[in-house]
Amino acid sequence: MPILQPVVRRLASFIRARVRGGRAARRAAICSALLSFALFAAAPARAADPVTVLTSWYAQAEHGGFYQALATGIYRKYGLDVTIRMGGPQVNGMQLLAAGRADFILGYDFQVLSGVESGIPVTTVAASFQFDPQGMLTHDDVTSLAGLKGKTILVAGSGQTSWWPWLKAKYGYTDAQTRPYTFNLQPFFADGNVAMQAYPSSEPYQAGQAHVNTHFFLFADDGYPPYNTTIVTMRDTVKAKPDVVARFVKASMEGWKSYLADPAPGNALIRKDNPQMTDGQLAFGLAQMKKLRLVTGGDAATLGIGAMTDARWQKTYDYMVGAKLLKPSADWRSAYTLQFIQTAKVMP
Repeated sequence: MPILQPVVRRLASFIRARVRGGRAARRAAICSALLSFALFAAAPARAADPVTVLTSWYAQAEHGGFYQALATGIYRKYGLDVTIRMGGPQVNGMQLLAAGRADFILGYDFQVLSGVESGIPVTTVAASFQFDPQGMLTHDDVTSLAGLKGKTILVAGSGQTSWWPWLKAKYGYTDAQTRPYTFNLQPFFADGNVAMQAYPSSEPYQAGQAHVNTHFFLFADDGYPPYNTTIVTMRDTVKAKPDVVARFVKASMEGWKSYLADPAPGNALIRKDNPQMTDGQLAFGLAQMKKLRLVTGGDAATLGIGAMTDARWQKTYDYMVGAKLLKPSADWRSAYTLQFIQTAKVMP
């Protein structure tokens, strides 16, 4: 270990200069210090814990905090060797999680509650987004969600079993108003009487690129209760590896704080995973997240990024039961745990 010899000599000189007593006392102090130093130098570095996280869709700004934590070394700082895998339309995240193909997935309250009802032992440990970013894109003559009577509303199949029952009951809309949404904006562009489901970072951006004047209404602003982009894992993982879960949650929330401040490192990894993602789309998505305070609003403002509460989970459970999307007997309290996010305390 030639490289350590100058360090050893300086350490010995330092001890001689400061230890009082005779030669024997100084020699004993030097030997003790050098032994401790040798043991420290010889100790192997602790290997980082491998973690695989599966996202909910192709890489995008909505996953920015996780990519940022990887790109900037935050995960490594917390002793984690993280691999991010993209989701997509043909990827069943809950199935892969249950099969042990991922340690964490980015999920959604309805998905987790339905999984619990089906007997899948999953649980949510943090909520990146304080609100579901799902909303409605309308032409600029519509001034609120209450103004959709007489409009044709494009709803995807997943919307029929999530937000549509809520919107229909709240404003008295009917199933006769709906048409399938096929993720093609041309019907919306062609007909001023059409409104459509939308995410703030996606369809409004495409409409802007096509120079169509629109309004976007976030369902959460009118009381739609669920969280989104949650961190979901198996209950066995929580029991067997609580330290890994705690470190992953805290590091991910630090990643979100970092991404909101300077997204460049995370965006570089997002574009690497999803080359079709443009700089313009990423910038628009981040601007919308900031505008709507998806990460920093709600309880996150006072409890920290990723915050969840019992009250919000009960609202989601109550809505699902009322809309007949969930059986009243479902063990909704097992669908989440507050133990990790309450100690993370990553303030916006």
